[in-house]
Amino acid sequence: MGKFMDVHHGMQGITADQLKEAHSRDLAIQAEEGVHFEQAWADPKSGTVYCLSDAPSADAVKRVHSQAGHPVTEVHEVSLTVT
Repeated sequence: MGKFMDVHHGMQGITADQLKEAHSRDLAIQAEEGVHFEQAWADPKSGTVYCLSDAPSADAVKRVHSQAGHPVTEVHEVSLTVT
C-alpha cells in the first residue's frame, strides 16, 4: 500500500456539503479497489480539491473516483512525510 494525493480541478464554488457528498461516494465504493480515503480538502475559489488516500496504486484511486462520478487524472504518490 502506498499513500497518494490526488488533485481535482474545475470545481469552482464547491460547498462543504458538496465536498462531503463527493467524499461519501468515494467511501461507499473504496473497498472494491482496496483504497482507503483518509481526508479531502477544497479551495472553492480556485476549484481545486485534494484527496489523501492509502491505496495499492494510483490506478486504483483513479478507478474509485471515476466510478464515484468525479474522475481525476492527477494522482501523486507521497512517500515522504514529516510532522
